[in-house]
Amino acid sequence: MKTNFTPVIKSFTLLLFVFQALQINAQEVNWLSWNEAAELASNEKNPKKVFVDVYTDWCGWCKKMDKDTFQNPEVAAYMSENFYMVKLDGEGKEPIEFKGKTYKFVPSGRKGYHEFAAALMQGRLSYPTTIFLDEQLNMLSPVPGYQKPEPFLNIAKYFGEDIYKEKDWKAYSGAK
Repeated sequence: MKTNFTPVIKSFTLLLFVFQALQINAQEVNWLSWNEAAELASNEKNPKKVFVDVYTDWCGWCKKMDKDTFQNPEVAAYMSENFYMVKLDGEGKEPIEFKGKTYKFVPSGRKGYHEFAAALMQGRLSYPTTIFLDEQLNMLSPVPGYQKPEPFLNIAKYFGEDIYKEKDWKAYSGAK
C-alpha cells in the first residue's frame, strides 16, 4: 500500500508559515525594573523618557492591557524606541530608592501598597495606571485606567514627541 503524504506536508508547511508570520508581528516589550530604567535614564548617551506601568497581580484590566495594548506591534515598537519601560507592582515588597528617599511596602488591609507606586499615582491607587516621566525622571503625567492600543499610542506620542510642551492635551486630542 502506497500512501501520499504530500497534502499533509503542504498543510503542515502552510500552518508553520502562518505561525511564524504571527510571531514576527507580535513584538515583545523589553520591560525593565525601576533601578535598571533609572540607571539607563541617567546615562546621557541614549536619553529617553521613562514609562511606568503600575499593575497588580489580581488586576484583570492590567492583564488585558498587557495583552491588547502592550503586545500590539505598533505600540510595542513605538514604546521601545522612545521610552525605557518599567513594570512596577503596586503591591511589590522590595524597597525602591529614588531621589534620596527609600520607598517601601506598606501593609494595609489584606494586602497593602508600595509607597513608590502611590507617589507616582499621586495617592490615587487605581490599577492599571501608566506613568510618563521625562528624561530626568520628572513627572509628566499619570494616566489611570485601561487604554486600548490606538488611544494609548496617541497619549504616548503626546509625551514621547514633546507635543505636551507646545499644546495642552485638550487642543492636541481634540477633546471638547
